Amino acid sequence: MLPADEVRLRHMRDAANDAMAFVKGKSRGDLDNDRLLVLGLMKAIEIIGEAASRLSNETCAELPDVPWADVIGMRNRLVHGYYDINLNILWKTVEDLPFLIYAIERVLPV
Repeated sequence: MLPADEVRLRHMRDAANDAMAFVKGKSRGDLDNDRLLVLGLMKAIEIIGEAASRLSNETCAELPDVPWADVIGMRNRLVHGYYDINLNILWKTVEDLPFLIYAIERVLPV
C-alpha cells in the first residue's frame, strides 16, 4: 500500500469514528432539531469522500466491497448540494459507516 493511501485510509477511519461518536445516543429524529449534529455529520462524510477520491486504484481494489463511487458521490452531493440535503439519506449513510470502518481496519497495517 502506498504511504499516502495509508494516511488517507486513516483519515477516513478517523472521520467515520467521529461521525459514530456524534450520533451515539441519538436517533434519526435528532437530525431534525440539531443543526450542529447535521453539520458535523456532513463534514465527517465530506472528509471520508474526499480522502476516498484520492486513493490509488490499487488500494481501492484491495477493498472491493466498498462502494467507492457511492462514497465519493456522497461527498460531492454534500459539498455541491449543501442546500438540499435529505436527512434520511444522511442518517442511512452514517448507519453504513461501521462496515466502512471494519473494511478499512482489515487492510491497514497495525
